[in-house]
Order: sequence, then structure tokens, then C-alpha cells
Amino acid sequence: MTDTPSNTPSSTPSPLDNVRIVLVNTTHPGNIGAVARAMKNMGLSKLYLVEPKNYPDEVAYYRAVSAQDVLNDAVITSTLEEAIADCGLVVGTSARGRRIPWPLLNPRTCAEQAYPELSQHPVAIVFGREDRGLTNDELQCCNLHVHIPTNEDYSSLNLAMAVQVLSYEMRMAHLSADEQRQAEMLSTDPMKEWDAPLSKSADMERFFVHLESTLRNMGFLKPSAPKQLMTRLRRLFTRTRMDELEVNMMRGVLTSAQRWVEKAGGPEPENQDKS
Repeated sequence: MTDTPSNTPSSTPSPLDNVRIVLVNTTHPGNIGAVARAMKNMGLSKLYLVEPKNYPDEVAYYRAVSAQDVLNDAVITSTLEEAIADCGLVVGTSARGRRIPWPLLNPRTCAEQAYPELSQHPVAIVFGREDRGLTNDELQCCNLHVHIPTNEDYSSLNLAMAVQVLSYEMRMAHLSADEQRQAEMLSTDPMKEWDAPLSKSADMERFFVHLESTLRNMGFLKPSAPKQLMTRLRRLFTRTRMDELEVNMMRGVLTSAQRWVEKAGGPEPENQDKS
């Protein structure tokens, strides 16, 4: 545990590195360790502790299990204002309605709204004391409030569970953004800057006629037992998607091969459309 973040570089920067989990006046050190574990499960690593009680403590490290690195890099501050000073968006967790209405989101909507801002600045998600949450003054330091819609008959969540829910939704927003980026990359036309138009269907059909004729002349394709050779060759060249120059080049190769067959005393080339 240190008062300043570790300078150890992460292997692959992630937008989730800009998610800051802030715990205010946490009473039990075991809860801090459990929070570190919940965070690391979801790929979060930035933990800020505002005036924690009974911390540092061995119990926190025991409860963190393999997430002790999150505790080692945790930042301890004296006030909430200090913990969120450089954050562009601050979300406060609220367990109940307030006298003065405030923008209130559920965890999923909160993550969807907050995630796009991670590329611009740190986003803090603030959790209050185990027994009474955040004060009205602390909530007024937040841009948004988030409420976990638990079962009305049993709404109690411990601190680590609440952090897990919000961290999970941030991770899901991250995975969704990754999937969207990959889909956009796949949908991008790879041929838009190609140096020749793609071949037309009619040109490909003439090429296949020319190819089959040449293979017969060479004795490679046996008329009595053609099997699936032409079908597989069609599949190969169709998958390749040749452009017009490539089709003309390949037909030139076939024409040259037919001439060599003629010089070698092979059968006369079959008539074909050379257009």
C-alpha cells in the first residue's frame, strides 16, 4: 500500500484503467481486500481510499487473495474532493432517494454513459460507508447517482458486492465496445483502394471455361473421371476474388500453357471464347 500510484507500466493499456473506484471511510479492512478482488476480476485496478479505518491491515491482504497488487497501488486521501480532483465524471452510489432529485441511473445505463468518457479523463465511482453510504454533501460532489435495483424484500448488499456489480457493468460496456470496433473493422471494404476493378461474373465464367479446356489439353483433367477438380478450383478462385487485371494475367498464362502443349505434340486446344 502506497500514498501514490505505482509507476509499473501495464502490458496493454485499457480504457478500464481510467475507472477509479473510491471507497469513503471504509470501516472493515476485509471489505477493502474483497473490493480489490472484485475489481481485479473485472479488469479494474485503480483504488482510492478516503480516510479508511483500521487500514492498512493484514486482513485486507488476506481477503484480496491474488489481487494484492491492487492494494499495493491504492491511493489514500484525506478527503473525497482530493480523491476525485482530476476526474471528469464522478458517479456516486446511492441506496435511497434524496429530497432534491438528482440524475439517477441503474448500473447498466451508468456504465453505458460513463464508458465513452474513459478515453478523455478518469471516471470515479464512489462508494460510501458500509452502514450508511454517502452523505448528502458527498453525493452533491457527484455528477450522477447510481442505484442498484435489488430485491425490495432483501436489498442489503455488502460493499464488495456493490463494487462487483458496477465493475461488471463497466467491463460489459468495454467488451461491447470491443465487439463493435471489431465488427466495424470487418465491415470496412478491403478493396476500396484497390488498383483495378474486381472481375465481373461473366469474365470469371470465361476464365473457368479457359481453365478447364487447358487442363484437359494438358492431360491433367481426365474427361472420364473429372471428380471434383473443377468444383474445387472454382471454389479456390471464387474465394480469391480476382480483379480484372489478374483474370487477364491468368488467361495469358493458360494461353501460353496451351501453346506449349501444342509444341509438345499434344492435342489441339479446344475452341474457347478468348474475348
